[in-house]
Amino acid sequence: MSDGIQIQTQSLSKNFGSVVALKNLDLAVRKGSIFGYLGPNGAGKTTTVRILSGLLKPTSGNATVCGYDVHTERNAIKRVTGLLPESPGLYSKLSAVEFLEFIGALNNLSGESLHKRIDSLLGILGLEGRQNDLLESYSSGMKQKVLVASTVLHEPELVFLDEPTSRLDPAASVLVREIILAMAKETDTTFFICTHMTDFAEDVCEVIGILNQGILTTLGSPNEIMEQTGTTELEDAYLKIVGGEIDRDTLLSWRQ
Repeated sequence: MSDGIQIQTQSLSKNFGSVVALKNLDLAVRKGSIFGYLGPNGAGKTTTVRILSGLLKPTSGNATVCGYDVHTERNAIKRVTGLLPESPGLYSKLSAVEFLEFIGALNNLSGESLHKRIDSLLGILGLEGRQNDLLESYSSGMKQKVLVASTVLHEPELVFLDEPTSRLDPAASVLVREIILAMAKETDTTFFICTHMTDFAEDVCEVIGILNQGILTTLGSPNEIMEQTGTTELEDAYLKIVGGEIDRDTLLSWRQ
């Protein structure tokens, strides 16, 4: 691994039969940075995350994550990374504390240090008054908070978040944003975030990659991408790049 680089890929590709999900991805993500991965549904974002988190073998190409090879050291990658998938599962008959104790056990954590970590995370997320209630009684936003806590519980070097704010209200989304920014700054944790929320990406991510039909078409800071596309908002830049621009005059032509 190059000094300071947490993710390095060279011509990383994945095919599912005749379907090309990811094609020749060349990417470097620096340690302690917040990287945003944008693209339409089916662009290959989740496939990328599954390969980089050690869940899926690539068809061709190479990559290292935290210094470990995605072909031969996938278990090591799983130990030092955290993953919050887009559609995660929860054990609804457990309380928040019980669920996080279970996640801790899976990561060889136990005892007083684990419980201090659980109490701290639940406090930060505003769940300390409900920590012993069953998860089936939680709202979707509260469940997402518990899932965020479970993802960072073992203090991973690198965290993959797939649509982390998809089920959160605006206040909770802001809280998740602040947690990401604080962790990246204070602990050198690297974040790789898949999101459709361009405003969230613009606020949080230092570097953004835009994937379209399995190909990384754009890479740069939010400001660089807006400059390249001649736009003033990341949403407009994104729509221009992926071919989803909206002609508002045409859209409202029925009123004329």
